[in-house]
Amino acid sequence: MKLTKSSRLNAMLFDMGIHNQFDVVFHLPKRYENLTPTTQEKYDDKQRIVAFGTIVSALTSINKPHLFISTFDFMSEDHKFFKVVCYNRPYFNSQYSLNDQATIVGSYDLKNKRINLINIYKGRIPSEQYFKPIYQLPNGYQNHLYASLVKRCLNEIKDRIYNDVPSNLRKKYGLIEKKQAIENVHFPKCIDDIKAGLKYLKYEEALFFSLKTQLIKKENQSLAKIKKEPIDIDICTPFIDNLPFKLTNDQYVASQEIIADMNKSSLMYRLLQGDVGSGKTIVSFLALYANYLRHDQGALMAPTDALARQHFQNAYQLFSKLGVNVALLVGSTPSSEKKQILNDLKDGIIDILIGTHALFSKNVIYNSLGLAVIDEQHRFGVNQRLLLVSKGDNADLLMMSATPIPRSLALSIYGDLDISTLISFPNQQKKIITKVVKSDNQKIFDGINYILNQNRQVYIVAPLIDYSENKRYSIDALSAKYILKYPNRVGILHGKMKQEEKEDVLNRFYLGEISILVTTLVIEVGIDVKKASMMVIYDASSFGLASLHQLRGRIGRDGYPSYCFLTYDGDDEEELKKLEVLQKTQDGFVIAEEDLKLRGPGELSGIRQSGMPDFNFLNVYNDIKIFQLARDDAKNILNDSNNPLYSWVLTKAKKMIDTDDFKNA
Repeated sequence: MKLTKSSRLNAMLFDMGIHNQFDVVFHLPKRYENLTPTTQEKYDDKQRIVAFGTIVSALTSINKPHLFISTFDFMSEDHKFFKVVCYNRPYFNSQYSLNDQATIVGSYDLKNKRINLINIYKGRIPSEQYFKPIYQLPNGYQNHLYASLVKRCLNEIKDRIYNDVPSNLRKKYGLIEKKQAIENVHFPKCIDDIKAGLKYLKYEEALFFSLKTQLIKKENQSLAKIKKEPIDIDICTPFIDNLPFKLTNDQYVASQEIIADMNKSSLMYRLLQGDVGSGKTIVSFLALYANYLRHDQGALMAPTDALARQHFQNAYQLFSKLGVNVALLVGSTPSSEKKQILNDLKDGIIDILIGTHALFSKNVIYNSLGLAVIDEQHRFGVNQRLLLVSKGDNADLLMMSATPIPRSLALSIYGDLDISTLISFPNQQKKIITKVVKSDNQKIFDGINYILNQNRQVYIVAPLIDYSENKRYSIDALSAKYILKYPNRVGILHGKMKQEEKEDVLNRFYLGEISILVTTLVIEVGIDVKKASMMVIYDASSFGLASLHQLRGRIGRDGYPSYCFLTYDGDDEEELKKLEVLQKTQDGFVIAEEDLKLRGPGELSGIRQSGMPDFNFLNVYNDIKIFQLARDDAKNILNDSNNPLYSWVLTKAKKMIDTDDFKNA
């Protein structure tokens, strides 16, 4: 569906995951610019000021390398006089002139008695437009264009927007109607409009998410496994003794929790969470070995070919010595090899199968699947998870996530799961110095030269492959730049390449034939090159904190001192604050918590991968109270079949499980 007349803008919308009018209106503002005029006599240093008035002097300008400055005098309508300074807007002097009326937004510089301009709008802002929505958009898509698109789409579908929260619950919490809620958050006349709109949308999303997770948990608890011989962690000693390192206490406790679940008559449905490098994979391998000892097959599913291949290589090294038959099945597996794997799997010759979504294809038949492990579980929908489990006679399910969150919060968000958490690290924590810099900072190339002289390797991460709206940060532009500077030492890797090409580039990088790899988020998981000691992430604000932390986890994997440069050329204080979190800490729990605090509603996972369930309206950190209320309401409804809402809500929630759709169930 073409949402605009511009093919360029349509491509941007598609990349954001916006394909129809409902997607447009459910992409909420990430924040609001408050344009209410500031009324006070004195101002504090760096105080934000909004004023309507008149430009009372000619505009002057200073043009220096990388710096363009405009200045003018401004008189507010309450007769306050300001000197205004505007940075790096060379077009400014052609748009404004003496005697123009405008509304200015700026930061007050107490020392110099002037305003540093942030925004300026021609004329007076009407009072009903004081709260201006600001959307999370890719570079090149202007905010006012998206606001106009929202208005048009909302008018076109307003008769197809229905209340999904039952009337008695709307009355209980004083919720407005859904149609009005959506209009309020996009076109608020006051702060109360925003609050009322978000209150409905957040509660609705929390309610149906809670209903879905509670239904899954109830269904899992109702399923009984075939009685199997009990497992004791002591019988896993051959596997543990074969490891090149000693298990941490966290790993040992998590393994005990998992094995205890596997011994129960009901199905295991457990989440294993831990920071990058905390050793989740080894715990899952131990569980797969325990499952093998009870004469069942195991499956490990990863979201990418690269991660699946890495898991297979590590598993083969550990399990081949113990007589465990491990195989790899991915989309690019040759037909003849795939046929043999499928036959061996059906005959029970293969003990552990590792792969991607190919593991739950219709023609994949297990002889006796007892345990399914899913890595990076947030990348798979509920349907995909259940499909894999359904391959066995009520198989146990272990999911892993490298985006750890506080346990109390995890219990609310993952209400259908039991949770094990890894905090400590098997080896000493990595030494990675992280800096936020401008993209043209000479320190980047100084650092690269130093790393290359140490016979180490470098990742260059681009947010885009070849999109025309921001060529500067595309794979094409960055690879050309680095190939010119470092000829015969640069490789390119991205998702649009053929599988054979990817494997060739990765193999050459592993072998050290390539010193610099220019790549995208495709390396976020599953790439383990020991000599990689530096990473430069361009336009870092395009990524969420969780993704940046995951990316950073690709370097320093052998303990060698490493460096990560996050480039940001903007002046948005919120974005800088976000990136500076990574300068201060390498603690995944702290980073995940900050990510949740900073993450606004409407930030689609296509732009900012948070590692959390893909909520469109909720900020799971700030809205935990709403979650708790919705969770309790969901339990009350599902525990009382006489409740008039029971059958209606059950139908809605089951539909959500079937479609994995939170937007328009």
